[in-house]
Amino acid sequence: MAVRLSLLLVVLNQSAKAQDKVLPVIPAPSAMKMQEGKFVIDPTILVIRDSAIKADNLVFFNQYLKDLADIELTTIVTNDASATSNTPVKNHTISLKLDAVAIPEKEGYTLKVSAGQILLTGHDAAGAFYGLQTLVQLMQKTKDGKIEIPACSINDYPRFSYRGMHLDVSRHAFPVAFLKKWIDMLALYKVNTFHWHLTDDQGWRIEIKQYPALQTISSLRAETIIGHKRYDPHRFDGKSYGGYYSQQEVKEIVKYATERHITVIPEIEMPGHAQAALAAYPALGCTDGPYQTATYWGVFDDVYCAGKEQTFSFLEHVLDEVLTLFPSAYIHIGGDECPKTQWKVCPACQERIRKEHLKDEHELQSYFIRRMEKYLESKGRKIIGWDEILEGGLAPSATVMSWRGLEGGIAAAKMHHDVIMTPEKYVYLDYYQSLYGGEQLAAGGYTPLSKVYGYEPVPEELNAEEAKYIKGVQANAWSEYLSSPEKAEYMLFPRMFALAEIAWTRKDIRNYPDFLKRLRRQENMLAVLNINRFRYYDEITSMKSLKNGKPELTLHTDMPGGVIRYTTNGKTPEPTSPIYTTPIIISQTGEIRAAVFGEGSDPARVFKQQFVYSKSTGKKITLFKKTAVNFTPENPRALLNGIQGSPFYNDGEWTGFSGDDLEVLIDLEQQTQISALGINILKYHWQKMWEPDVIRFEISDDGKKYTEVYRQNTFTAEGVNKVRANISPLKARYIRVTAVNKGVIPEGEYGAGGKAMLLADEILVN
Repeated sequence: MAVRLSLLLVVLNQSAKAQDKVLPVIPAPSAMKMQEGKFVIDPTILVIRDSAIKADNLVFFNQYLKDLADIELTTIVTNDASATSNTPVKNHTISLKLDAVAIPEKEGYTLKVSAGQILLTGHDAAGAFYGLQTLVQLMQKTKDGKIEIPACSINDYPRFSYRGMHLDVSRHAFPVAFLKKWIDMLALYKVNTFHWHLTDDQGWRIEIKQYPALQTISSLRAETIIGHKRYDPHRFDGKSYGGYYSQQEVKEIVKYATERHITVIPEIEMPGHAQAALAAYPALGCTDGPYQTATYWGVFDDVYCAGKEQTFSFLEHVLDEVLTLFPSAYIHIGGDECPKTQWKVCPACQERIRKEHLKDEHELQSYFIRRMEKYLESKGRKIIGWDEILEGGLAPSATVMSWRGLEGGIAAAKMHHDVIMTPEKYVYLDYYQSLYGGEQLAAGGYTPLSKVYGYEPVPEELNAEEAKYIKGVQANAWSEYLSSPEKAEYMLFPRMFALAEIAWTRKDIRNYPDFLKRLRRQENMLAVLNINRFRYYDEITSMKSLKNGKPELTLHTDMPGGVIRYTTNGKTPEPTSPIYTTPIIISQTGEIRAAVFGEGSDPARVFKQQFVYSKSTGKKITLFKKTAVNFTPENPRALLNGIQGSPFYNDGEWTGFSGDDLEVLIDLEQQTQISALGINILKYHWQKMWEPDVIRFEISDDGKKYTEVYRQNTFTAEGVNKVRANISPLKARYIRVTAVNKGVIPEGEYGAGGKAMLLADEILVN
């Protein structure tokens, strides 16, 4: 077995305090009750297994005990239901059986542990397997070496049938051994689907024997970008990178997962994210090329030509080989981020539009997806696609994976299509999990453990009938910045545990403080597993607000007994620094630093928050245009709260406008002398964040007649552009700020034809 989990889990439970009555089971069972007593495992224990339960289900449990205490249990296989009844027998026994009548829910199980017997009943083989994973998590090793399981009664079953984790191996591939270790962890926490992202612009990672150039060309890139893709100019390492999984290795992974009741769903991207494939087979593109496997991250105009028959022949032949490797009912065909730039000028694509009587390029993409769906249906399979497959018309039996937000999932469910919810704002694990400095490089978002755990997969906009189409939830890990297994683990754990619980556990019994108690009981297991996990989920988090016109900073930690100490002079907190008890009122420019002190804390992990105070801080502001969904700060006056948004744009401070101008009015409440004005503008074209065509500052005494005092129309920095204007001193009460949105993203740019995003923060008046 790739990972010896039971030893690690027992080490974990051995560290638990005797008075701690929390059963350390993740995800939380539907019903769980502790009782008096312990079941002690020793070599005399018999395992009585219903013949309907395959021996494979017990291999891992037996291996746990072998690793833990060199114990080998004897198994008796029986068809006699009485042998697994509730009647105690002379010798201690662990009895396993299936009973779909007594346990009506698929994958469900009951577990009864007493001093004399363990009774595990599953609805099906998967239920019995998950009951064994719970049993493993309950194991405790005593100081004298005994293996104990606390007496308890558990009734458990999953909320969702689809409980998924995604892993991208296109940007960075991971060894087979790591994938097996990853699968072991998924199984232990009852995640039943592994979404394997195998192809993208930066690398083709699966062997296709009919197309050998996919292995010799598409799996390789000449070099890889160094640092974040937002850096300008891009820098590269100059080192060739590549590799792929042979069909034999794929079969090995699929078999390994299947034995652990995990379905592996492959993703073969189409019609976009095709640059690696086109590098090997340029005739599949709209132009003559040449193409190369992408060396940096992003979305590229080079996509499969939808007008050529050979494109569909190629993809059908690829899928024919994929289908022999993956028995999953679903095949993921991507369908996301497909620029239409080349399709608009490609004669073959335009001819396809005319021939098929399509309205535009969006309907051409729908044609593409529908055609591939029909082909896979002829092979007895179904498709899953990202929510862009809704554009131009949804394929008849497609399942939608809603990633850009909740809207795609809501729309698909209302159309009575199955949906997997995976919104990036909540369950993207390649996003930062902390806003502290020193975190390893990540994508720009922010999904801390608490945010993942707090996500509710069934949108409240759906009625009871529509909600039935929400089949599950999945977290995604894209590997642009996960260049090693260690970096991947740091981002995946422990947030994957939160995903497991929101996927398995009923909504009404989910409880974050209780989850943290159980998670802390699993910390030692992760340490012994040598998983490079994130350990700072008890770190300080903050809430910023305005009170009586002044910024107010509220601090919080989930650490039991943790004491927050802080400073206001920019120095690192010490054990003698003031204890935080009430929100901190900010009245001047400066920096607040804070740290948690207590058992298990790391005071060196310092929270920092800078404030820039100006005459506009905390004043009244009116916004005349609707803000973008993902850039609407919780504090409606974030533009004047004294906190400047970070270059990572993940701190909730940036106010954004999709296709609309920024138009705001500030009321200083009285005539005020003004000599300087400022605002920050975020410019990242690769993220559809564009500088305005022009920004204007106007002032007024009465709020009716305005005089322009400054304008700017150049914003050269890739990142934060700090607009700062010194003007002749004058007095005014009202300030109007207008930034004219770029509007439509120009041709040749990422997201061409779509709405430009205008992001601004912190309007300064001095």
